[in-house]
Amino acid sequence: MYEIILNLHSYWAYVVLLILVIATFNAIIKSAGAKEYSANDFRISLFTLIVSHIQLLVGLILYFVSPRFALWSELGGGVMSNSLARLFLVEHPLVNIIAVTLITIGYSKHKKKLTSKAKLKTIAVFYAIALVLLLSRIPWSTWMG
Repeated sequence: MYEIILNLHSYWAYVVLLILVIATFNAIIKSAGAKEYSANDFRISLFTLIVSHIQLLVGLILYFVSPRFALWSELGGGVMSNSLARLFLVEHPLVNIIAVTLITIGYSKHKKKLTSKAKLKTIAVFYAIALVLLLSRIPWSTWMG
């Protein structure tokens, strides 16, 4: 079961990153070009919200079924002095939860804005910060290797 969830989490991450990059750059480009917010923009931002929440759910399941979770009982506070354990047990989950929270907040706030510029700017800011956070905590050595 662990391997299936790990593979799902790893491959779904490509979908999340692709959609988040598309949504972020779409909002930045349209905002900078003073273009109108459209139904397609709404769909892109909503799809980003959905795929990121699915990834979060799969990630939370993975966190608790992972053999690495046992390091909490083995190392206790020593998890913080082991850089690989800290990445997988603290930094990656925490920063990615924050990133998904920012996507959720950005999506919710943009719906309340009345003008195209405000909607697109809200999505651009929140989604861009989330993208930077996600990229900062991906375990590149294990994910791409």
